[in-house]
Amino acid sequence: MKADIHPNYHTITVVMTNGTEFTTRSTWGKEGDKMQLDIDPTSHPAWTGGSQQLLDRGGRVSRFNKKFENFGLGSK
Repeated sequence: MKADIHPNYHTITVVMTNGTEFTTRSTWGKEGDKMQLDIDPTSHPAWTGGSQQLLDRGGRVSRFNKKFENFGLGSK
């Protein structure tokens, strides 16, 4: 391996949105830095199964629904 081409791998603290912290190793920041998360698995709907809404911009969702309303077994 070539010398001095790899990033510095060190320990940081990650702070979740609810205030809990854990220590991990990363190339982000410097040794001992704290990474404050805006979105994490405890708050994001992709992980929590929260409700999601489709925004109909320009009627795209409406056109799609109309085009495929008779396709498949059931309807909404």
